[in-house]
Formats: sequence, C-alpha cells, structure tokens
Amino acid sequence: MRITSKGQVTIPQDIRERAGLLPHTEVEFVYDGRTVQIVRADRSKKMSRGARLVEHMRGRGTIKLTTDQIMAMTRR
Repeated sequence: MRITSKGQVTIPQDIRERAGLLPHTEVEFVYDGRTVQIVRADRSKKMSRGARLVEHMRGRGTIKLTTDQIMAMTRR
C-alpha cells in the first residue's frame, strides 16, 4: 500500500467488510509511538453534521432581515 501525495490510502475491501467500515463511517487515527490504528469514531462525543453546519454559519450573516422578508425573497 502506498500513501498518496494527499495523505490518502485505500483500505482493502475485505478488511473494510470484516471491520464493518461502511461508506461514510467516521474513523479516528490512534498513534502509540510505533503503530497507527484506525478505530471507529465515538459518535457520542461528536456533533452531528447539521450541528456542525449551524455552528459554522452562526454569526456570519451580515444583512438583518426579518423572517417575513426572507420568505418574501424566496417566494419571488
């Protein structure tokens, strides 16, 4: 296996299947000084995708509009 210039590597299909690593499964990398392990991420301590998007967008609006004004703009 070779690491690409972007730091990517392909996990062989049989290993993904045996480990239950389906597409879009979040993983973490654990380094103990000698080896690197790929482990399924603990989703309980991570924000959902929607929560991350809301947090990212919070405070970025520069135009103050009421909900009615926004709705009128989207309905035109």
